[in-house]
Amino acid sequence: MAKYRCTVCNYVYDEEKEGTKFEDLPENWTCPVCNSPKSEFVLLTEEVKELKEGESTVSDVLVEQMAEWGVEYVFGIPGTSSLGIIDAIRKNEKIKYIQVRHEESAAFMASAHGKLKGHVSACLTVAGPGATNLATGLYDAKLDHSPVLALTGMVKRQLIGPGSFQEIDQHSFFKPITIFDEILMSENQTVTLTTFAMKHAITGRGVAHIGIPNDVQKLPHTEKIISFDGSFPNKAISPPMFVIMQAAQIINQSKRPVIIAGFGAMGQGANLLELAEKISASIVSTFRGKGVVDEFNDLYVGSHGGIGSTAATRLVRSADLLIVVGSSFSDMTQIPEKKTIQIDIDPMMIAKQYPVEVGLLGNSAEILPKLNDLVKENKKESYLDEIKKFKRDWLKLLEGEIDSKTTPVRPPYIIKVLNDKLADDAVITLDIGENTWWFGRNFWMKDTQKMILSGYLASMGFGLPAAIAAQLIYPDRQVVCVAGDGGFSMLMADFVTAIKYELPVKIFILNNRELGMIRQEQLMEGYENWQTELYNFDFAEYARICGGIGINVEKPEQLEDAVEKALLENKPVIVDINTDPVRFK
Repeated sequence: MAKYRCTVCNYVYDEEKEGTKFEDLPENWTCPVCNSPKSEFVLLTEEVKELKEGESTVSDVLVEQMAEWGVEYVFGIPGTSSLGIIDAIRKNEKIKYIQVRHEESAAFMASAHGKLKGHVSACLTVAGPGATNLATGLYDAKLDHSPVLALTGMVKRQLIGPGSFQEIDQHSFFKPITIFDEILMSENQTVTLTTFAMKHAITGRGVAHIGIPNDVQKLPHTEKIISFDGSFPNKAISPPMFVIMQAAQIINQSKRPVIIAGFGAMGQGANLLELAEKISASIVSTFRGKGVVDEFNDLYVGSHGGIGSTAATRLVRSADLLIVVGSSFSDMTQIPEKKTIQIDIDPMMIAKQYPVEVGLLGNSAEILPKLNDLVKENKKESYLDEIKKFKRDWLKLLEGEIDSKTTPVRPPYIIKVLNDKLADDAVITLDIGENTWWFGRNFWMKDTQKMILSGYLASMGFGLPAAIAAQLIYPDRQVVCVAGDGGFSMLMADFVTAIKYELPVKIFILNNRELGMIRQEQLMEGYENWQTELYNFDFAEYARICGGIGINVEKPEQLEDAVEKALLENKPVIVDINTDPVRFK
């Protein structure tokens, strides 16, 4: 019988205790602790493998403990100093190993997995260069609070220190990136360090690292595996009702409230809409919060900040109260100083930029229903009409930008076609560049779709590895990567990883033969345009050489058919779309 973890509050559903298989629960079933839907649960384990004395090693114990706590994927490249762990993964049927072409991809895949599932996965590399190549992807996980376990091989214990082949000070190297960083020096530390690392990654929402010397990996060892159930506190945290009542009273007095939803509000769309409808508020999202509610809803007016809508900007500017849920107040989101009620599970996020009227520390899944019960229904018809007008004006502006005739193909038209053609449950990964700007501004998401990107780090190269991870997690869903030519080419070697594992990811490249965002930044800051041009080749031909499908789009009249064809293919696809870096002419 299996166990499933609620990634919102850590409640464990045990099929044996409950007497019903998790998959047989009705679709509208919710977590009995925090009311989160079934989609927020992840499989932990179905059975613990019995490790017999004299037949198992430190690596076997470490890997079995990872499997017991729900690690499903390990991303990496095998090498000399990690062979013991690699062999343990080979023998463990509960963990899948995904071989990549660059360790940075492995870390990005693990980070993307954490963003999508809220649960830990692992990346594994060798000592020295393998370890250092993880840094960018792990920094992405650190800054976007994605749970990741990084495992690195090391030289033998007796060789640590004098400067051996492929030896670096891995402990010091990973220290700034991680919330847990230890070296497994003795077999008796195996379960303790493995569980501590995973506990830090999950509860601290960050990167945990264990370095394992080559000789330690092979030591004979048997140890009792610790269950996830009973090892974690429940995170269904809520402030006292008195504090929630204070917030409700302030909301009841507001005349122009605006709700700002960040990534931390994901999964709470129904509660946010209930609150918005009850108090007549508009809903604005951060970039990473796109899709928290159906963006075609009349009350949703767009993202705020550098890629935001004029409707969001005008409403936030004129608001007399901001209700901010799960936002980190990034400088790119540009949330102004106003009377604010803030909900966040991280105490360091409360009043991060300026003092708030009421800071509600806890889980939004717990707080929002209580807040909804306490606020008074307040229909403000003139304000609702204003919200609808601002949104209509913004949509009219976007529609006016769509040019389906001009060659090269204009980005607003590309995004419009993707908006029309992508599945209602598509999972979308974004690379970083001008393509990100167009997507955030012009794409309107359904609440059944998912979108992830490299948020705070804003690293080029994230899109393709993230798409591979997404397709592994959601094999039956459409997975699409929207990338620029600069971002895609950084880790394009891992397109063959998608081929190898038969993952039908769809890559749409806005190919302007330039670092388009940098070009715009040079223009805005008064610099001459220099060193942004890219020497490219035919990305569609590259896809075909790798064994995938390649489609070229040179003219706008080819775009719709190309997108439709790509989405119907059951193989990895690259659609190379000829566009240019000039935004409007």
